[in-house]
Amino acid sequence: YELGDAILDHNLEEVKKELGDVLLHIVFYAKIGSETKSFDIADVSNSICDKLIARHPHIYGDVKVENEEDVKRNWEKLKLKEGKSSVLEGVPASLPALVKANRIQDKVAGVGFDWEHPEQVWEKLQEELGEFKHEVEAGDQEKMEAEFGDVMFSMVNYARFLGINPENALEKTNKKFSGRFKYLESKAKEMNTSLKDMTLEEMDVFWEEAKRLP
Repeated sequence: YELGDAILDHNLEEVKKELGDVLLHIVFYAKIGSETKSFDIADVSNSICDKLIARHPHIYGDVKVENEEDVKRNWEKLKLKEGKSSVLEGVPASLPALVKANRIQDKVAGVGFDWEHPEQVWEKLQEELGEFKHEVEAGDQEKMEAEFGDVMFSMVNYARFLGINPENALEKTNKKFSGRFKYLESKAKEMNTSLKDMTLEEMDVFWEEAKRLP
């Protein structure tokens, strides 16, 4: 996550430091593997090289592809040939839900289970919003949660069709909101007061100021 933050902030100095932290973990676990005579750092490197060669026959073999979608479809077919019982086996259960939703949709799209046009996904999203609104009005908390999940899943899918990384998009909004809120806090401090003692209208004035900042 710290590496991800550095990348989103375009802070190359921090990217360098965080890559070092990641590398430390790789070397550390490779050392443990070496001491238990299970594997060493060379085995780790060879493993990823073998995987890349095996799953990119359009580069290292004689398979012909027309576009990126062909590459993805070949990738998933090869993984199934390697003994995977499902294309979804490659999606770690520990992933955050938003990232996992994106990975799931990308995986199933790789074997052709996908909409043809973004407009179809947009229509599905509107349908899910309608179902969510219905459950909100009905007041059933469990069904509201289920329908809200469907809305989010559809939003992630629509983002995928538009070439938007939903995790990055949400994180950029988090940073934007946090920056504006900190501006409110700084203005309150300049006025020798606190946000708790300000009215919503007073805070909104500074919020609009923050929105105009670069």
